[in-house]
Amino acid sequence: MVTPNQKKITKKMLVTLNGQKTTTPPLWLMRQAGRHLKEYLEIREKAKNFLEFCYTPDLAVEATLQPIRRYGFDAAILFSDILVIPDALGQQVEFVPGTGPKLEAISSFDELEKLSKDGLHDHLSPVYEAIGKICCELPEETILIGFAGAPWTIATYVVEGGGSKNYQKTRKWAYDAPDEFGVLIDILVDATADHLIRQIESGVEVVQLFDSWAGVLPPSQFVKWSIEPAKKIITRIRAKHPDIPIIGFPRGAGLLYQRFVQETGVNAISIDATVPVTWAAKNLQPYCVVQGNLDNLALLTGGPAMEAEVAHILAAFADGPFIFNLGHGILPETPVPHVKKLIELVRGTSVGAA
Repeated sequence: MVTPNQKKITKKMLVTLNGQKTTTPPLWLMRQAGRHLKEYLEIREKAKNFLEFCYTPDLAVEATLQPIRRYGFDAAILFSDILVIPDALGQQVEFVPGTGPKLEAISSFDELEKLSKDGLHDHLSPVYEAIGKICCELPEETILIGFAGAPWTIATYVVEGGGSKNYQKTRKWAYDAPDEFGVLIDILVDATADHLIRQIESGVEVVQLFDSWAGVLPPSQFVKWSIEPAKKIITRIRAKHPDIPIIGFPRGAGLLYQRFVQETGVNAISIDATVPVTWAAKNLQPYCVVQGNLDNLALLTGGPAMEAEVAHILAAFADGPFIFNLGHGILPETPVPHVKKLIELVRGTSVGAA
């Protein structure tokens, strides 16, 4: 008799995340669901704003499944956003077309009282509902990845009130009053761990922690605000779900990727396109699975440039468990045929015209 766990371990992504090398690496792309697909643009019009889109289960399900139907990736990633956490904590969040996210900035210790975890799971219940529906519709061989933003990255949006070029307000607060800033980080650690655990209990099989702005931190601050919060979240998850693989992505970490891997104990590390693959194969792959790291502009360009980059990456990581992905999210302008060619290069098989 085959147990459920034995069934799961036959899925290529889970086999790889269990530390086993496969004949061809599993493949999925960050932001694979989104604006480069015409079918996504069609359903996007059904919601009045981006948050409503994320909180409408049927739309989130459809957006998640679209790239699986078109490309047959080895993993689907839940269609949601990292900023649902501050939104669920009570901070005003909106997505302004052509501008990006705008938040009611919190820049002092006293203002932290505006954040409350009391209604977190109720607020995010549409997300968990979507996960359940996605799991019922995914092909048997395809896993579902859940995700959240890491506390440092979410804190930059909370404090800056949106995107930033230098994250000056956030970094200054962390230097000036680390104990006070640490309270914000602890709030985010708690909410993020709870959100990921609930995603797992709703059906996701892997989770990824996105620390998109970790690269702005110098080493001492990186340890304090990227590594240590990630360790706390991972510890919380593994206390309840010890077998769930966890992927970390401290984008822009450079040499500190190695320390992140060794100190957090992630099952896999996603690396950005600036990381030399020969260095990563030597210094990261012996400790965990590596995921990455094609430049999204190479995918946008396609042709010989992309083919050469793909070949270089595949050769570098050929001796160990590896997940093929981008170094960051797929760009909206990326032609669908380029993605299909990428799949052909990685798998050695062509993709249908659908």
